[in-house]
Amino acid sequence: GHYISVDTSYEGEKAVLSSPELYSEEWSCVRLIYQIATTSEPSPDPARLNLYLRQEGESFDRLLWSAKEPSDSWLIASLDLTNSTKKYKIVLEGEMGQDKSASIAVFEIKITPGYCIECDFEENHLCGFVNRWNPNVNWFVGGGNIRNSQSILPKDHTLNSELGHYMYVDSVYVKHFQEVAQLISPKTTAPMSGCLSFYYQLKQESSIVFTVYLRDTSGFYEEIWKTESAPSADWALAEVDFSAPYPMEVIFEVAFNSAKGGYVALDDISFSPVYCSNQTGTLFNPAEAGCNFEEDLCNFYQDHKDGPGWSRVKVKRNVYRAGDHTTGFGYYLLANTKFTSQPGYIGRLYGPTLPGNMQFCLRFYYALYGFFKMSGTLAVYIFEENHVVQEKIWSVLDSPKGVWTQAEISFKKPMPCKV
Repeated sequence: GHYISVDTSYEGEKAVLSSPELYSEEWSCVRLIYQIATTSEPSPDPARLNLYLRQEGESFDRLLWSAKEPSDSWLIASLDLTNSTKKYKIVLEGEMGQDKSASIAVFEIKITPGYCIECDFEENHLCGFVNRWNPNVNWFVGGGNIRNSQSILPKDHTLNSELGHYMYVDSVYVKHFQEVAQLISPKTTAPMSGCLSFYYQLKQESSIVFTVYLRDTSGFYEEIWKTESAPSADWALAEVDFSAPYPMEVIFEVAFNSAKGGYVALDDISFSPVYCSNQTGTLFNPAEAGCNFEEDLCNFYQDHKDGPGWSRVKVKRNVYRAGDHTTGFGYYLLANTKFTSQPGYIGRLYGPTLPGNMQFCLRFYYALYGFFKMSGTLAVYIFEENHVVQEKIWSVLDSPKGVWTQAEISFKKPMPCKV
């Protein structure tokens, strides 16, 4: 195949390549396969490849992307172009800097409708998805009906045939406990939110954890989806609400506990700017998850296995004691009074089930009475319904003051959960 390049005979100059006039009302993705090669030590003024968007009627070019890292192989860059009513050109600029031995080459420029994080794995560059290499477990391309190709499934999801391709990770080479394989999407380059969906198959001998994370540029991971433990012998659809206001990657991670763990296959990752929850039709009303305890416990409840817990009480206001927080004359919950306290006493109040993948703000008022420092005597836990995993998200640090104090905690969990 052919490629275009610019080399050091143009030291200190810029080579500019301009596209024809383009027009796209739909969101599209620009893919660039390129290489910056150099033989010498890193230069203070290295060669650089820049990609600009030149919109009709604007007097300046907008820099979409830039690279200066040399590599031994072709690299792929994926850039989201948001929908626009203006015509535009894409401008590639090679800056040679002061590096005497550098060259910049571009092998392919491709503009496709849709989002850069979408992929059906039918093309050999896998839409810019990359496997984070691990000596023992990795994501591989499966299918394609070639004699020497790896194939664990009879059919892919896209073409529903043995000719189609998918990605898979198999536990057969696992050497250590909790080995992890990661498939990493191209980084988003424009703010986007909506529904990320994909198809997967899971064959499980022992526990496999298949998780989807978002990772931002500072390396912070946020879990947005996790498999239920039920294996699926056929392609199953997963839908996840997704919000990327700043650049981030989507990471498909599989963790195995043994070499007999089974496998996970993945195909047809797609994105829609409409949130998935709009399609389910059940809207969550946050007002139903709160309570002022004036009439009853609303949707809160106690588990009597936990022993004597919270009592709904009404106390007359006086010099020593404030009334309730709502009106001053109403009801509130009281725990650990002299009637119920005993060594190791725990009173638990459970809230209603909250849907997964939503950002919540929990606000409540509390008052502590007593003569000692009471750090940690009041705490808030998140209970994941299927895992019964407890995560402490707040605990009281201050000393008793006997006045109502407001607490605010925000949290988001991939699974339905309770407070």
